[in-house]
Amino acid sequence: MFRRDSRPAPDQIDAIIGPRATFSGQLRTDGSIRLDGAVESGLIETPGNVLITEGARVMCDIKAKTVSIAGAYKGVINAERVELLEGGRLWGTINVRSFLLDEGAHFQGELVMQGAGEPEALLATQPQVEAEIPVETPAAQQTPA
Repeated sequence: MFRRDSRPAPDQIDAIIGPRATFSGQLRTDGSIRLDGAVESGLIETPGNVLITEGARVMCDIKAKTVSIAGAYKGVINAERVELLEGGRLWGTINVRSFLLDEGAHFQGELVMQGAGEPEALLATQPQVEAEIPVETPAAQQTPA
């Protein structure tokens, strides 16, 4: 009935770095990218999704809608959503609106959640104090003046 798994539906994969391939440089596409091999440096950029599969080793920056990591990743990610899946390992900085960390995954680095507001502004707001309600004393307890 209720599921924690709210992963986006997969769309068409336009680029695949195979398990025996090694890539360095810039990779830009309008569709999704699946990484099965090694990326040694550079930038991956897409308005679609990036999937880093189990066994993949990726060391580059990524700009994408959603990044799902089941392999090893090191770098900076700017995305709407990042999913660090069971067995996935991530070292680096994540700038994201939504972050999912599966049990059995490893994350070491900085997580910056976008859209949460500045902490100083949020913490500086004074809590609203409820209005005091006057308590009436029964007539028998009032002292004559």
